Amino acid sequence: MRIVYALWLRSIKLFIRNKVQLAFTIIMPFFFLYVFGNIFKAGNIDDPFIHMLVGIVITNVFQTSLTIASSTIDDIVSGFMKEVIVSPVKRIQIALGQIFAAATISAFQGVITLAIGMLVGLRFESALTPIYSILTMIVVGIVFSGLGLFIATMVKNSQTFQIVLSAITMPFTFLCGAYIPIVMLPDILKYVAYINPMTYTTAFFRAITMEKMSHSSEQLLADEIAFKFGNFVVTPWISAVIILIFGALFLLMSTIVFSRVDFSKINRSKSKEDDIYS
Repeated sequence: MRIVYALWLRSIKLFIRNKVQLAFTIIMPFFFLYVFGNIFKAGNIDDPFIHMLVGIVITNVFQTSLTIASSTIDDIVSGFMKEVIVSPVKRIQIALGQIFAAATISAFQGVITLAIGMLVGLRFESALTPIYSILTMIVVGIVFSGLGLFIATMVKNSQTFQIVLSAITMPFTFLCGAYIPIVMLPDILKYVAYINPMTYTTAFFRAITMEKMSHSSEQLLADEIAFKFGNFVVTPWISAVIILIFGALFLLMSTIVFSRVDFSKINRSKSKEDDIYS
């Protein structure tokens, strides 16, 4: 655990020094809140402003957890990863250090966004709700940090990673109900949304943070916190199980790929042209 902690602490310090990244990841959620703020008012959702704000908080956690995985790319390119690999450190410890660091940073930014949200109208009836919300953000951070580490390890190139990252974050973010209600999507995009893990992540986080876990299925369906397939209703608790299944899959994929990749074959001095034709 000492190795995991050291790698975790290193990533946290690197993040703290990057104040520009921190500032923009806090500003952008409220920019999107302003841009898309009127969309949910067209439906029958209770508290549409808070409904969207909470969705934006968890998508911010998701995007940050994926983005922080780019530090793995930097470590590979700089040669730091090669130096760590030749030391008596297990690769699983390195992977866990990267995942926990990304989860911590993403949850921290989510807490900041949630705190600012409390200044603009978000309220909690129970003192335990903020704790449950933070724990959910940590779990979500771990889940998608695993996905981010998997992508970073597979790509091994910063330019390609940014392209792949955009290709994943855009549909995951805009087809999960955080910015645009799923009922407003075309039928074909609804099917995409229903296989999107962020759809269930957003629904569960909204149920926790907006304190609607005990509401009836009809009310949850009206608020798009539950989903109905035929006679089967996907409640927030079922959404939580789906999140954990995806999390186990992402963590398994990332650790397997990370443990098998050969960092010695990665050329630090590769040009963009070399990356394209390699």
